[in-house]
Amino acid sequence: MTNEAQVKEAQFNQAEQGGASEVKGAAGGVRRINFAKTAPKAFKALIGFDAAAREGLDPALVELVQIRSSQLNKCAYCLHMHTTDARKAGESEERLHMVAVWEEAAHFFTPKERAALALTEAVTLVAQGGVPDDVYRRAATHFDEPELARLLALIFTINTWNRLALSTGKVAGTDER
Repeated sequence: MTNEAQVKEAQFNQAEQGGASEVKGAAGGVRRINFAKTAPKAFKALIGFDAAAREGLDPALVELVQIRSSQLNKCAYCLHMHTTDARKAGESEERLHMVAVWEEAAHFFTPKERAALALTEAVTLVAQGGVPDDVYRRAATHFDEPELARLLALIFTINTWNRLALSTGKVAGTDER
């Protein structure tokens, strides 16, 4: 398990100390499960998949992909976590503010980053039209096959993390390390 995966596991565990947690603002104060404790094998498998996905990818690119997917999925918990991680990795505030409008602010991002962001959007919003050939082809021109496979896996994992955080009522800002 990589340090990133260990940190992610610690974050989820720390935020969910003691089993189920009360969700602020949820209808009727519904109590949500602590997925890491309730389904530890599935949780550890996801951490392993996440670690394998990011292996060999540029850490700044990893954060950009995770931020964009979290924006599209409206996952405040993951968005807070990954913008914080991006800042710690040296990402500028200026670029972080532009991720949501990357197409209109193309000059803030490299062609490779733009290709990854386009693929992130297509895969995250796959139900709205699949992954267009031109988007896939553009990514394939910037990433060799093993990198492209890991990029796709990264997009799959952040979408899974977003769904896990939203389904279990994770609260943004509780990912203190």
